[in-house]
Amino acid sequence: MTETGWRVVVLTVYPGVARFTTDALRRLGHEPVAVVGARSKAASTGMETIDEDTQLEGSAVTIASSPAAVASVAAAFRPEFLLTWSFPWRLSPELLSMPPLGSINYHPSLLPRHRGPNPLGWTIRAGDSDFGVTWHRMAPEYDSGPILAQESTPVLEEDAAHEVYMRLCRLGLRMLPGVLERVAAGDPGEPQPSEGATQAPAFGEDYASIDWTNTARFVHDQVRAWSFTPGTGSVSGPFGDIDGTRYRVLRTTLRPPEPNDRHAVRVECSDGPLWVLERTPGEP
Repeated sequence: MTETGWRVVVLTVYPGVARFTTDALRRLGHEPVAVVGARSKAASTGMETIDEDTQLEGSAVTIASSPAAVASVAAAFRPEFLLTWSFPWRLSPELLSMPPLGSINYHPSLLPRHRGPNPLGWTIRAGDSDFGVTWHRMAPEYDSGPILAQESTPVLEEDAAHEVYMRLCRLGLRMLPGVLERVAAGDPGEPQPSEGATQAPAFGEDYASIDWTNTARFVHDQVRAWSFTPGTGSVSGPFGDIDGTRYRVLRTTLRPPEPNDRHAVRVECSDGPLWVLERTPGEP
């Protein structure tokens, strides 16, 4: 590390992320001078998002009104370093070239796999065995910059989305000191290989309808994958017919539920049963 701390601007839409990243930066001897949020539809996830009333001890909070405004908003704080974590907009070349120590991004996948806004959903959809966290230097193309650190954690059968989010956040924070040591040393990171690169776009209509003639595992993973889509720009889903009524299916299990679980509905798939644990009436 350098002898003196860096002026850091953090870009995120979530107050929780802002708090734990600014706290971590202070513990590591740096000065998180500001947090920049985004006035974006992509930030509307049903979760609390940063706005003008958000209070952070020791850091200014400001909201960029558009992608074009981010560079001028960040420049006002004279950052020496940028850190992004859950920020919906691509950063301009002007902004990426501004801080002398560069910029890094937290991305919840094992890059170059699942580049884009929906990496966790695609981790489930693709049947991957592991979730991942990658810290990388930022480049003009989404999630394509050199890798500074990368770790994985298993995909567990009954993982709920909020549990995965928190597990990956804790993993990312544990990795951060080593990442900043590499930045301080001027380490450029390892270029991402082109082999194995995949995209993780928002889910569309092609994945929004449940076909019960698929295997139980396929449908279960489809429902689980959708639970990770808030904030990704995906359409609403997935929807399936149960006893002649159209539902949005929110949670399923491959295991027989407890006998007293009166809300569980058994549905036959091509290779056996799947139990729907949570659903709501609706149309795609």
